[in-house]
Amino acid sequence: MMAAGSPASRDKAGKGRDRPLLHAVVGLVILLDWSGRCVGVLCLAFMFAALLLNVVLRYAFGTGIAWAYEIHALLLPWLVGAGIVIAAARGRNIAVTLLPDLLGHRARLGLMIVVDVVVLAICISVLWSSQPILRAAQFQNLSTLGIKQIWGYASLVYAFAGMALIAIADILILLSGRSTGEDDPARSSLS
Repeated sequence: MMAAGSPASRDKAGKGRDRPLLHAVVGLVILLDWSGRCVGVLCLAFMFAALLLNVVLRYAFGTGIAWAYEIHALLLPWLVGAGIVIAAARGRNIAVTLLPDLLGHRARLGLMIVVDVVVLAICISVLWSSQPILRAAQFQNLSTLGIKQIWGYASLVYAFAGMALIAIADILILLSGRSTGEDDPARSSLS
């Protein structure tokens, strides 16, 4: 996946004005990146606060809050989903780049488009095949909280729909000929 929202992808290198569609596509990827950040921070903060409160109550009063154990069943999937969306938006997914590194620019471009199409197909397949699970989760409640489990499973839709939108955005960016920044090792390396 490309780093569509990265600063390198926004560099125009002095070439004309951005096309409105391309500008909107990059904006969508940036929005998805920020949504992942917000969801991740909120999940971490709430899980930490619930765990801390439970520990304090156990030491102070000998009993904690029962729902502190169940809240993680709802929020941990959202935390993972947020991480998936952030990684996809920033182009930081785990990848083996041996083949793209060996190819020329046009062949690499074609390969990256094929990879994004495959990712899009997988995301749509997961979203489609998860419908029975989502329907069943509407009738399952967490025992202590009484909250329907659909709220935890909804993170699946968030993560895979976000990845699908990012794959579409990457395809559009690649087809426009705009740089994705992955050719620059300084920008694409995490080391």
